[in-house]
Amino acid sequence: MEPSQRALHRALVALVLMAAAGCAVGPDFRAPSAPQVESYTERPVPLETASAPGAGGESQRFVEGGGLPDQWWTLFRSEPLDLLIRRTLAESPTLAAAEAALRQAEEDLRARSGTVLYPSLDGSLSATRRRVTGASVGLPTGGAGSTFTLYNASVSVSYALDLFGGGRRELEALGAQVDYRRYLLEGAHLTLTANIVTAAVREASLRSQIRANEEIVASLEQQLEMVERQFLIGGASRAEVLAQQAELAQTRAILPPLQRELAQTRNLLAVLSGRFASDAALPEFRLDGFQLPRDLPVSLPSSLARQRPDILAAEALLHAACAQVGVATANLYPRITLTADLGSGSTRLEDLFSPGTSLWSLGTGLLQPLFHGGELTARRRAAMAAYDQALARYRETVLQAFREVADVLEALEAGARALRAQADAEATARDSLDLTEKQFQYGAASYLTLLNAQRQHQRAIVILVQAQAARFADTAALFQALGRGWWDTEESESRRLLMEGRPDSSDSSPVKPSSREPY
Repeated sequence: MEPSQRALHRALVALVLMAAAGCAVGPDFRAPSAPQVESYTERPVPLETASAPGAGGESQRFVEGGGLPDQWWTLFRSEPLDLLIRRTLAESPTLAAAEAALRQAEEDLRARSGTVLYPSLDGSLSATRRRVTGASVGLPTGGAGSTFTLYNASVSVSYALDLFGGGRRELEALGAQVDYRRYLLEGAHLTLTANIVTAAVREASLRSQIRANEEIVASLEQQLEMVERQFLIGGASRAEVLAQQAELAQTRAILPPLQRELAQTRNLLAVLSGRFASDAALPEFRLDGFQLPRDLPVSLPSSLARQRPDILAAEALLHAACAQVGVATANLYPRITLTADLGSGSTRLEDLFSPGTSLWSLGTGLLQPLFHGGELTARRRAAMAAYDQALARYRETVLQAFREVADVLEALEAGARALRAQADAEATARDSLDLTEKQFQYGAASYLTLLNAQRQHQRAIVILVQAQAARFADTAALFQALGRGWWDTEESESRRLLMEGRPDSSDSSPVKPSSREPY
Protein backbone atom coordinates (compact mmCIF):
# COMPACT_ATOMS: atom_id res chain seq x y z
CA MET A 1 0.00 0.00 0.00
CA GLU A 2 1.45 3.38 -1.03
CA PRO A 3 1.94 6.10 1.61
CA SER A 4 -0.87 8.15 0.09
CA GLN A 5 -3.27 5.22 0.33
CA ARG A 6 -2.25 4.48 3.92
CA ALA A 7 -2.87 8.10 4.83
CA LEU A 8 -6.31 7.99 3.24
CA HIS A 9 -7.13 4.77 5.08
CA ARG A 10 -6.10 6.26 8.45
CA ALA A 11 -8.18 9.33 7.73
CA LEU A 12 -11.28 7.26 7.03
CA VAL A 13 -10.81 5.26 10.25
CA ALA A 14 -10.44 8.44 12.26
CA LEU A 15 -13.54 9.84 10.55
CA VAL A 16 -15.68 6.88 11.59
CA LEU A 17 -14.36 6.92 15.19
CA MET A 18 -15.06 10.62 15.58
CA ALA A 19 -18.59 10.22 14.24
CA ALA A 20 -19.30 7.29 16.57
CA ALA A 21 -18.14 9.29 19.59
CA GLY A 22 -20.55 12.12 18.87
CA CYS A 23 -23.45 12.97 21.16
CA ALA A 24 -26.94 14.15 20.31
CA VAL A 25 -28.13 17.43 21.75
CA GLY A 26 -31.76 18.18 22.40
CA PRO A 27 -34.43 16.26 24.33
CA ASP A 28 -34.96 12.52 24.06
CA PHE A 29 -38.56 11.64 23.26
CA ARG A 30 -40.66 9.81 25.80
CA ALA A 31 -44.13 8.64 24.87
CA PRO A 32 -46.92 10.25 26.93
CA SER A 33 -48.29 8.10 29.68
CA ALA A 34 -51.75 6.59 29.41
CA PRO A 35 -54.68 8.65 30.74
CA GLN A 36 -55.39 7.93 34.38
CA VAL A 37 -59.11 7.28 34.08
CA GLU A 38 -61.05 4.16 34.99
CA SER A 39 -64.11 4.42 32.74
CA TYR A 40 -65.29 6.11 29.57
CA THR A 41 -68.65 7.41 30.79
CA GLU A 42 -69.74 9.52 33.73
CA ARG A 43 -72.23 6.93 34.92
CA PRO A 44 -71.73 3.17 34.76
CA VAL A 45 -73.05 1.55 31.59
CA PRO A 46 -75.04 -1.66 32.17
CA LEU A 47 -73.06 -4.75 31.32
CA GLU A 48 -75.92 -6.04 29.15
CA THR A 49 -78.35 -4.18 26.93
CA ALA A 50 -82.10 -4.71 26.68
CA SER A 51 -83.54 -7.09 24.09
CA ALA A 52 -86.40 -6.65 21.65
CA PRO A 53 -88.20 -8.82 19.09
CA GLY A 54 -87.25 -8.66 15.42
CA ALA A 55 -84.06 -7.85 13.54
CA GLY A 56 -81.40 -6.17 15.64
CA GLY A 57 -83.22 -6.94 18.85
CA GLU A 58 -80.69 -9.31 20.39
CA SER A 59 -79.29 -8.39 23.77
CA GLN A 60 -75.61 -7.38 23.75
CA ARG A 61 -73.07 -7.82 26.53
CA PHE A 62 -70.06 -5.56 27.13
CA VAL A 63 -66.89 -7.47 27.92
CA GLU A 64 -64.36 -5.17 29.57
CA GLY A 65 -60.79 -5.74 28.50
CA GLY A 66 -61.82 -8.28 25.90
CA GLY A 67 -59.73 -8.78 22.80
CA LEU A 68 -60.90 -7.06 19.64
CA PRO A 69 -61.13 -9.24 16.54
CA ASP A 70 -58.96 -8.17 13.62
CA GLN A 71 -61.66 -8.62 10.99
CA TRP A 72 -64.42 -7.27 13.20
CA TRP A 73 -66.98 -6.90 10.40
CA THR A 74 -67.27 -10.69 10.17
CA LEU A 75 -69.15 -10.64 13.50
CA PHE A 76 -72.23 -9.44 11.61
CA ARG A 77 -72.34 -12.86 9.91
CA SER A 78 -72.97 -11.39 6.47
CA GLU A 79 -71.08 -13.16 3.71
CA PRO A 80 -71.89 -10.49 1.06
CA LEU A 81 -70.53 -7.80 3.41
CA ASP A 82 -67.37 -9.79 4.08
CA LEU A 83 -66.74 -10.37 0.37
CA LEU A 84 -67.34 -6.69 -0.43
CA ILE A 85 -64.89 -5.51 2.22
CA ARG A 86 -62.22 -7.99 1.13
CA ARG A 87 -62.57 -6.81 -2.46
CA THR A 88 -62.45 -3.20 -1.32
CA LEU A 89 -59.24 -3.69 0.64
CA ALA A 90 -57.60 -4.99 -2.52
CA GLU A 91 -58.91 -2.33 -4.93
CA SER A 92 -59.49 0.89 -2.97
CA PRO A 93 -57.65 3.95 -4.38
CA THR A 94 -57.86 5.53 -0.94
CA LEU A 95 -55.73 2.75 0.51
CA ALA A 96 -53.43 2.80 -2.52
CA ALA A 97 -52.74 6.50 -1.96
CA ALA A 98 -52.06 5.96 1.75
CA GLU A 99 -49.72 3.05 0.97
CA ALA A 100 -47.83 5.16 -1.58
CA ALA A 101 -47.44 7.96 0.97
CA LEU A 102 -46.00 5.42 3.42
CA ARG A 103 -43.51 4.13 0.84
CA GLN A 104 -42.47 7.71 0.07
CA ALA A 105 -41.79 8.39 3.76
CA GLU A 106 -39.78 5.17 4.04
CA GLU A 107 -37.66 6.08 1.01
CA ASP A 108 -37.09 9.61 2.37
CA LEU A 109 -35.78 8.01 5.56
CA ARG A 110 -33.48 5.66 3.62
CA ALA A 111 -32.20 8.51 1.44
CA ARG A 112 -31.32 10.72 4.39
CA SER A 113 -29.82 7.75 6.27
CA GLY A 114 -27.35 7.28 3.41
CA THR A 115 -25.95 10.79 3.82
CA VAL A 116 -25.97 10.90 7.64
CA LEU A 117 -24.64 7.44 8.49
CA TYR A 118 -22.19 6.89 5.64
CA PRO A 119 -19.54 8.92 3.78
CA SER A 120 -20.23 10.08 0.24
CA LEU A 121 -18.01 8.38 -2.34
CA ASP A 122 -17.79 9.74 -5.90
CA GLY A 123 -15.62 8.86 -8.85
CA SER A 124 -14.72 11.23 -11.67
CA LEU A 125 -12.91 10.99 -14.99
CA SER A 126 -12.09 14.09 -17.02
CA ALA A 127 -10.10 15.17 -20.05
CA THR A 128 -9.18 18.85 -20.51
CA ARG A 129 -7.65 20.41 -23.64
CA ARG A 130 -5.28 23.30 -22.76
CA ARG A 131 -3.10 25.81 -24.52
CA VAL A 132 -0.02 27.18 -22.75
CA THR A 133 1.18 30.74 -23.23
CA GLY A 134 4.62 32.14 -22.60
CA ALA A 135 3.55 33.23 -19.11
CA SER A 136 2.70 29.64 -18.06
CA VAL A 137 5.17 28.16 -15.65
CA GLY A 138 5.64 24.61 -14.44
CA LEU A 139 3.36 22.92 -16.99
CA PRO A 140 4.46 19.86 -18.99
CA THR A 141 4.70 21.52 -22.40
CA GLY A 142 6.97 21.55 -25.34
CA GLY A 143 7.33 25.30 -25.15
CA ALA A 144 5.34 28.52 -25.16
CA GLY A 145 2.18 28.40 -27.20
CA SER A 146 1.92 24.61 -27.19
CA THR A 147 -1.38 22.70 -26.80
CA PHE A 148 -1.89 19.51 -24.76
CA THR A 149 -4.58 17.33 -23.16
CA LEU A 150 -4.67 16.69 -19.39
CA TYR A 151 -6.38 13.48 -18.23
CA ASN A 152 -7.51 13.05 -14.64
CA ALA A 153 -9.18 10.15 -12.74
CA SER A 154 -10.02 10.46 -9.04
CA VAL A 155 -12.11 9.15 -6.18
CA SER A 156 -13.50 11.66 -3.66
CA VAL A 157 -14.74 10.91 -0.15
CA SER A 158 -16.59 13.44 1.98
CA TYR A 159 -18.32 13.16 5.31
CA ALA A 160 -20.04 15.65 7.60
CA LEU A 161 -19.30 14.64 11.17
CA ASP A 162 -22.49 14.36 13.19
CA LEU A 163 -20.74 15.36 16.42
CA PHE A 164 -23.79 16.95 18.01
CA GLY A 165 -26.41 14.57 16.62
CA GLY A 166 -28.23 16.93 14.29
CA GLY A 167 -28.24 14.33 11.54
CA ARG A 168 -29.41 11.59 13.86
CA ARG A 169 -32.19 13.83 15.11
CA GLU A 170 -33.22 14.34 11.47
CA LEU A 171 -33.37 10.57 11.05
CA GLU A 172 -35.40 10.35 14.23
CA ALA A 173 -37.88 12.91 12.86
CA LEU A 174 -38.10 11.10 9.52
CA GLY A 175 -38.61 7.79 11.31
CA ALA A 176 -41.46 9.36 13.23
CA GLN A 177 -42.92 10.56 9.93
CA VAL A 178 -42.81 6.96 8.68
CA ASP A 179 -44.73 5.88 11.77
CA TYR A 180 -47.19 8.73 11.20
CA ARG A 181 -47.86 7.59 7.63
CA ARG A 182 -48.22 3.99 8.78
CA TYR A 183 -50.83 4.97 11.36
CA LEU A 184 -52.64 7.05 8.75
CA LEU A 185 -52.78 3.95 6.57
CA GLU A 186 -54.16 1.92 9.46
CA GLY A 187 -56.70 4.65 10.14
CA ALA A 188 -57.71 4.65 6.48
CA HIS A 189 -58.32 0.88 6.68
CA LEU A 190 -60.42 1.29 9.79
CA THR A 191 -62.43 4.23 8.45
CA LEU A 192 -63.02 2.57 5.09
CA THR A 193 -64.28 -0.71 6.54
CA ALA A 194 -66.49 1.13 9.05
CA ASN A 195 -67.93 3.33 6.30
CA ILE A 196 -68.76 0.28 4.20
CA VAL A 197 -70.52 -1.42 7.11
CA THR A 198 -72.43 1.75 7.92
CA ALA A 199 -73.43 2.27 4.29
CA ALA A 200 -74.53 -1.37 3.97
CA VAL A 201 -76.68 -1.01 7.09
CA ARG A 202 -78.06 2.25 5.71
CA GLU A 203 -79.00 0.49 2.48
CA ALA A 204 -80.71 -2.30 4.42
CA SER A 205 -82.62 0.25 6.49
CA LEU A 206 -83.79 2.10 3.39
CA ARG A 207 -84.93 -1.12 1.77
CA SER A 208 -86.94 -1.98 4.88
CA GLN A 209 -88.48 1.49 4.99
CA ILE A 210 -89.40 1.29 1.31
CA ARG A 211 -90.90 -2.16 1.77
CA ALA A 212 -92.87 -0.97 4.83
CA ASN A 213 -94.22 2.06 2.97
CA GLU A 214 -95.15 -0.08 -0.04
CA GLU A 215 -97.12 -2.35 2.27
CA ILE A 216 -98.80 0.69 3.79
CA VAL A 217 -99.64 1.96 0.29
CA ALA A 218 -101.22 -1.39 -0.55
CA SER A 219 -103.23 -1.27 2.67
CA LEU A 220 -104.34 2.30 1.99
CA GLU A 221 -105.42 1.34 -1.52
CA GLN A 222 -107.61 -1.38 -0.05
CA GLN A 223 -109.03 1.10 2.44
CA LEU A 224 -109.73 3.54 -0.38
CA GLU A 225 -111.65 0.90 -2.32
CA MET A 226 -113.71 0.16 0.79
CA VAL A 227 -114.45 3.85 1.44
CA GLU A 228 -115.43 4.37 -2.19
CA ARG A 229 -117.86 1.43 -2.01
CA GLN A 230 -119.36 2.85 1.17
CA PHE A 231 -119.67 6.22 -0.54
CA LEU A 232 -121.59 4.65 -3.44
CA ILE A 233 -124.13 3.15 -1.04
CA GLY A 234 -124.28 6.25 1.11
CA GLY A 235 -122.27 4.89 4.03
CA ALA A 236 -119.45 7.45 3.66
CA SER A 237 -119.19 11.06 2.65
CA ARG A 238 -117.31 12.58 -0.24
CA ALA A 239 -114.99 14.27 2.27
CA GLU A 240 -113.99 10.88 3.68
CA VAL A 241 -113.13 9.62 0.20
CA LEU A 242 -110.98 12.70 -0.47
CA ALA A 243 -109.25 12.32 2.89
CA GLN A 244 -108.38 8.70 2.12
CA GLN A 245 -107.08 9.69 -1.31
CA ALA A 246 -104.97 12.42 0.27
CA GLU A 247 -103.53 9.98 2.82
CA LEU A 248 -102.67 7.54 0.02
CA ALA A 249 -101.03 10.28 -2.06
CA GLN A 250 -98.98 11.50 0.89
CA THR A 251 -97.73 7.97 1.61
CA ARG A 252 -96.83 7.43 -2.04
CA ALA A 253 -94.89 10.71 -1.95
CA ILE A 254 -92.63 9.24 0.74
CA LEU A 255 -91.29 6.55 -1.60
CA PRO A 256 -89.36 8.61 -4.22
CA PRO A 257 -87.04 10.31 -1.66
CA LEU A 258 -86.34 6.94 -0.05
CA GLN A 259 -85.61 5.38 -3.45
CA ARG A 260 -83.34 8.28 -4.34
CA GLU A 261 -81.45 7.92 -1.05
CA LEU A 262 -81.14 4.19 -1.65
CA ALA A 263 -79.59 4.80 -5.08
CA GLN A 264 -77.19 7.36 -3.62
CA THR A 265 -76.18 4.95 -0.86
CA ARG A 266 -75.36 2.27 -3.41
CA ASN A 267 -73.38 4.83 -5.41
CA LEU A 268 -71.43 5.59 -2.24
CA LEU A 269 -70.77 1.88 -1.69
CA ALA A 270 -69.46 1.62 -5.25
CA VAL A 271 -67.03 4.51 -4.72
CA LEU A 272 -65.88 3.14 -1.37
CA SER A 273 -65.18 -0.19 -3.03
CA GLY A 274 -63.10 1.54 -5.71
CA ARG A 275 -65.47 0.96 -8.63
CA PHE A 276 -67.88 2.87 -10.83
CA ALA A 277 -71.52 2.64 -9.91
CA SER A 278 -72.39 1.28 -13.36
CA ASP A 279 -70.22 -1.84 -12.98
CA ALA A 280 -69.79 -2.22 -9.22
CA ALA A 281 -71.83 -5.45 -9.08
CA LEU A 282 -72.83 -4.73 -5.49
CA PRO A 283 -74.89 -7.19 -3.45
CA GLU A 284 -78.22 -6.13 -1.99
CA PHE A 285 -78.22 -5.71 1.78
CA ARG A 286 -81.21 -6.30 4.04
CA LEU A 287 -81.56 -6.04 7.79
CA ASP A 288 -82.45 -9.70 8.17
CA GLY A 289 -79.13 -10.52 6.46
CA PHE A 290 -77.16 -9.17 9.44
CA GLN A 291 -76.70 -10.73 12.83
CA LEU A 292 -76.09 -8.45 15.80
CA PRO A 293 -72.89 -9.45 17.65
CA ARG A 294 -73.70 -10.82 21.07
CA ASP A 295 -70.45 -9.99 22.89
CA LEU A 296 -68.88 -6.54 22.49
CA PRO A 297 -65.27 -6.41 23.75
CA VAL A 298 -64.51 -2.99 25.23
CA SER A 299 -60.87 -2.04 25.66
CA LEU A 300 -59.68 -0.72 28.99
CA PRO A 301 -59.22 3.07 29.01
CA SER A 302 -55.51 2.58 29.65
CA SER A 303 -55.21 0.57 26.40
CA LEU A 304 -57.15 2.85 24.07
CA ALA A 305 -54.24 5.23 23.45
CA ARG A 306 -52.07 2.32 22.28
CA GLN A 307 -54.47 0.95 19.67
CA ARG A 308 -56.33 3.86 18.05
CA PRO A 309 -54.51 4.90 14.85
CA ASP A 310 -55.37 8.60 15.23
CA ILE A 311 -53.85 8.74 18.72
CA LEU A 312 -50.74 6.87 17.58
CA ALA A 313 -50.45 9.21 14.59
CA ALA A 314 -50.65 12.24 16.89
CA GLU A 315 -47.96 10.66 19.06
CA ALA A 316 -45.74 10.15 16.01
CA LEU A 317 -46.11 13.84 15.12
CA LEU A 318 -45.21 14.70 18.72
CA HIS A 319 -42.11 12.52 18.37
CA ALA A 320 -41.14 14.27 15.13
CA ALA A 321 -41.60 17.70 16.74
CA CYS A 322 -39.39 16.63 19.66
CA ALA A 323 -36.65 15.51 17.26
CA GLN A 324 -36.86 18.81 15.39
CA VAL A 325 -35.96 20.60 18.63
CA GLY A 326 -32.75 18.57 18.62
CA VAL A 327 -32.09 19.50 14.98
CA ALA A 328 -32.56 23.20 15.74
CA THR A 329 -30.27 22.89 18.77
CA ALA A 330 -27.53 21.12 16.81
CA ASN A 331 -27.54 23.97 14.27
CA LEU A 332 -26.14 26.23 17.01
CA TYR A 333 -22.96 24.15 17.26
CA PRO A 334 -19.97 23.83 14.90
CA ARG A 335 -20.15 21.60 11.85
CA ILE A 336 -17.07 19.71 10.72
CA THR A 337 -16.65 18.26 7.25
CA LEU A 338 -13.87 15.87 6.22
CA THR A 339 -12.82 15.33 2.61
CA ALA A 340 -10.31 13.08 0.89
CA ASP A 341 -9.30 12.69 -2.78
CA LEU A 342 -7.19 10.01 -4.39
CA GLY A 343 -6.50 10.03 -8.11
CA SER A 344 -4.09 10.21 -10.98
CA GLY A 345 -3.27 12.79 -13.65
CA SER A 346 -1.34 12.58 -16.91
CA THR A 347 -1.06 14.21 -20.31
CA ARG A 348 -1.17 10.78 -21.94
CA LEU A 349 -4.21 8.56 -21.50
CA GLU A 350 -2.12 5.39 -21.55
CA ASP A 351 0.07 6.73 -18.70
CA LEU A 352 -2.90 7.75 -16.51
CA PHE A 353 -2.37 5.01 -13.94
CA SER A 354 1.40 4.71 -14.28
CA PRO A 355 3.70 5.11 -11.24
CA GLY A 356 4.42 8.71 -10.38
CA THR A 357 1.08 10.08 -11.60
CA SER A 358 -0.90 9.68 -8.37
CA LEU A 359 -2.54 12.67 -6.72
CA TRP A 360 -4.11 12.85 -3.26
CA SER A 361 -5.43 15.35 -0.79
CA LEU A 362 -6.93 15.42 2.69
CA GLY A 363 -8.98 18.28 4.04
CA THR A 364 -11.23 19.35 6.85
CA GLY A 365 -13.62 22.27 7.23
CA LEU A 366 -15.12 23.87 10.31
CA LEU A 367 -18.24 26.01 10.19
CA GLN A 368 -19.15 27.83 13.39
CA PRO A 369 -22.25 30.04 13.29
CA LEU A 370 -21.29 33.46 14.63
CA PHE A 371 -24.04 35.91 13.76
CA HIS A 372 -27.28 35.24 11.93
CA GLY A 373 -29.40 38.04 13.31
CA GLY A 374 -30.98 35.77 15.91
CA GLU A 375 -32.26 33.34 13.25
CA LEU A 376 -30.90 30.14 14.80
CA THR A 377 -32.13 30.80 18.33
CA ALA A 378 -35.49 31.92 16.97
CA ARG A 379 -35.78 28.69 14.97
CA ARG A 380 -35.04 26.70 18.11
CA ARG A 381 -37.76 28.56 20.00
CA ALA A 382 -40.10 27.95 17.06
CA ALA A 383 -39.31 24.23 17.23
CA MET A 384 -40.09 24.26 20.95
CA ALA A 385 -43.40 26.01 20.24
CA ALA A 386 -44.17 23.42 17.54
CA TYR A 387 -43.61 20.70 20.12
CA ASP A 388 -46.01 22.40 22.53
CA GLN A 389 -48.54 22.61 19.72
CA ALA A 390 -48.13 18.92 18.88
CA LEU A 391 -48.49 18.05 22.56
CA ALA A 392 -51.73 20.02 22.82
CA ARG A 393 -53.09 18.37 19.68
CA TYR A 394 -52.15 14.96 21.03
CA ARG A 395 -54.10 15.61 24.22
CA GLU A 396 -57.04 16.89 22.18
CA THR A 397 -56.97 13.74 20.04
CA VAL A 398 -57.02 11.55 23.15
CA LEU A 399 -59.93 13.50 24.63
CA GLN A 400 -61.90 13.23 21.38
CA ALA A 401 -61.20 9.50 21.21
CA PHE A 402 -62.51 8.92 24.71
CA ARG A 403 -65.57 11.04 23.93
CA GLU A 404 -66.32 8.94 20.83
CA VAL A 405 -66.15 5.71 22.82
CA ALA A 406 -68.35 7.17 25.54
CA ASP A 407 -70.88 8.39 22.96
CA VAL A 408 -71.09 4.97 21.32
CA LEU A 409 -71.46 3.13 24.63
CA GLU A 410 -74.29 5.45 25.61
CA ALA A 411 -75.86 5.06 22.15
CA LEU A 412 -75.73 1.27 22.32
CA GLU A 413 -77.39 1.15 25.72
CA ALA A 414 -79.99 3.80 24.87
CA GLY A 415 -80.57 2.34 21.39
CA ALA A 416 -81.41 -1.05 22.84
CA ARG A 417 -83.99 0.49 25.16
CA ALA A 418 -85.37 2.62 22.34
CA LEU A 419 -85.76 -0.41 20.05
CA ARG A 420 -87.60 -2.34 22.73
CA ALA A 421 -89.95 0.56 23.39
CA GLN A 422 -90.51 1.11 19.67
CA ALA A 423 -91.22 -2.58 19.10
CA ASP A 424 -93.89 -2.38 21.79
CA ALA A 425 -95.24 0.81 20.23
CA GLU A 426 -95.43 -0.77 16.77
CA ALA A 427 -97.22 -3.86 18.13
CA THR A 428 -99.73 -1.68 19.96
CA ALA A 429 -100.29 0.50 16.88
CA ARG A 430 -100.79 -2.58 14.73
CA ASP A 431 -103.36 -4.06 17.13
CA SER A 432 -105.11 -0.70 17.32
CA LEU A 433 -105.27 -0.44 13.54
CA ASP A 434 -106.64 -3.99 13.17
CA LEU A 435 -109.37 -3.28 15.71
CA THR A 436 -110.24 0.10 14.19
CA GLU A 437 -110.48 -1.37 10.67
CA LYS A 438 -113.00 -3.97 11.88
CA GLN A 439 -114.99 -1.35 13.78
CA PHE A 440 -115.02 0.96 10.78
CA GLN A 441 -116.10 -1.88 8.52
CA TYR A 442 -119.17 -2.45 10.71
CA GLY A 443 -119.81 1.24 11.28
CA ALA A 444 -118.67 1.27 14.92
CA ALA A 445 -115.79 3.69 14.32
CA SER A 446 -115.58 6.95 12.42
CA TYR A 447 -113.36 7.46 9.44
CA LEU A 448 -111.28 10.01 11.38
CA THR A 449 -110.50 7.33 13.97
CA LEU A 450 -109.39 4.95 11.21
CA LEU A 451 -107.24 7.62 9.59
CA ASN A 452 -105.45 8.38 12.86
CA ALA A 453 -104.83 4.66 13.48
CA GLN A 454 -103.32 4.32 10.00
CA ARG A 455 -101.00 7.27 10.52
CA GLN A 456 -99.86 6.02 13.92
CA HIS A 457 -99.06 2.58 12.56
CA GLN A 458 -97.24 3.98 9.55
CA ARG A 459 -95.11 6.19 11.76
CA ALA A 460 -94.41 3.33 14.18
CA ILE A 461 -93.18 1.01 11.39
CA VAL A 462 -90.73 3.56 9.98
CA ILE A 463 -89.33 4.45 13.40
CA LEU A 464 -88.99 0.74 14.24
CA VAL A 465 -86.93 0.10 11.11
CA GLN A 466 -84.73 3.07 11.89
CA ALA A 467 -84.22 1.85 15.47
CA GLN A 468 -83.25 -1.60 14.19
CA ALA A 469 -80.69 -0.15 11.79
CA ALA A 470 -79.29 2.05 14.54
CA ARG A 471 -78.35 -1.03 16.58
CA PHE A 472 -76.15 -2.35 13.75
CA ALA A 473 -74.68 1.07 12.95
CA ASP A 474 -73.85 1.79 16.60
CA THR A 475 -72.15 -1.60 16.91
CA ALA A 476 -69.95 -0.82 13.91
CA ALA A 477 -69.23 2.62 15.41
CA LEU A 478 -68.01 0.97 18.61
CA PHE A 479 -65.41 -1.11 16.76
CA GLN A 480 -64.31 1.99 14.88
CA ALA A 481 -64.09 4.06 18.07
CA LEU A 482 -61.99 1.38 19.78
CA GLY A 483 -59.59 1.53 16.84
CA ARG A 484 -58.83 -2.01 15.88
CA GLY A 485 -58.16 -3.57 12.48
CA TRP A 486 -56.36 -6.34 10.69
CA TRP A 487 -53.02 -4.53 10.43
CA ASP A 488 -49.79 -5.83 11.90
CA THR A 489 -48.94 -4.34 15.27
CA GLU A 490 -45.29 -5.40 15.39
CA GLU A 491 -42.55 -2.82 15.73
CA SER A 492 -42.12 -0.79 12.56
CA GLU A 493 -38.94 -0.79 10.54
CA SER A 494 -38.39 2.89 11.14
CA ARG A 495 -38.52 2.39 14.90
CA ARG A 496 -36.03 -0.45 14.57
CA LEU A 497 -33.68 1.84 12.66
CA LEU A 498 -33.98 4.42 15.38
CA MET A 499 -33.17 1.83 18.03
CA GLU A 500 -29.91 1.04 16.23
CA GLY A 501 -28.76 4.64 16.36
CA ARG A 502 -30.71 5.97 19.34
CA PRO A 503 -29.03 8.91 21.07
CA ASP A 504 -27.55 8.32 24.50
CA SER A 505 -30.34 8.70 27.04
CA SER A 506 -27.82 10.04 29.55
CA ASP A 507 -27.40 13.24 27.54
CA SER A 508 -28.05 16.14 29.88
CA SER A 509 -28.74 18.84 27.33
CA PRO A 510 -30.37 21.83 29.07
CA VAL A 511 -32.64 22.44 26.09
CA LYS A 512 -36.10 20.98 26.78
CA PRO A 513 -39.10 21.69 24.59
CA SER A 514 -41.61 21.78 27.41
CA SER A 515 -41.80 20.91 31.06
CA ARG A 516 -45.42 19.86 30.71
CA GLU A 517 -46.18 16.15 30.56
CA PRO A 518 -49.49 14.93 29.04
CA TYR A 519 -51.80 13.60 31.72
